[in-house]
Amino acid sequence: MTTTLLAVNVSSPAFAGPADQVRVRGTVVSLNGDQLQVNSREGKPVTVTLKAGWKVSAVAKASIGDIKPGDYVGIASLPKAQGGDGALEVLILPPQLKGMGEGSFGWDLKPNSTMTNATVADAVKSVSGSTVTVNYHGQEKKISIPDGTPVVTLAPATPEDVKPGAVVFVSTEKGTDGSLSAGQVVVGKNGVVPPM
Repeated sequence: MTTTLLAVNVSSPAFAGPADQVRVRGTVVSLNGDQLQVNSREGKPVTVTLKAGWKVSAVAKASIGDIKPGDYVGIASLPKAQGGDGALEVLILPPQLKGMGEGSFGWDLKPNSTMTNATVADAVKSVSGSTVTVNYHGQEKKISIPDGTPVVTLAPATPEDVKPGAVVFVSTEKGTDGSLSAGQVVVGKNGVVPPM
């Protein structure tokens, strides 16, 4: 998984990638030159070396009503006891990223979660939330989106937004020596944090 963003790199926070990929979620401790120090959600210090020309994007609050047929989305979800999947978060991706990382694959937001990058076929609202039908590689999947599920889209950001205390999501590549590097950072801004 490489990571997307408005600077539109060829990847997105929701995209899958090689097995040597490590997703870092946490709070910025510092950014010194190309060295990003993060306190991970597991409470561990993590150092990420940012590649030359690295890009940053923020997330902006969106709503279920913003999801339209034809949109390209990344939806993290969990299987529901009564069948089907229930969304944990929804990322509405920019049109230029349509098709990137398409598919449904294991995700590490929560145990047993999956990430589905797909095109919305239809969206149906109900009293208890909404359900979207998404299509990828000729397959169809229905995912319920309970009320209160975080729905975001990508927004502009600058390296200055990657400051101590900011919440980040970074899809990194793990080197043979165990070091982590990345070309993209997704940062929380204006009170909206990356839910991925």
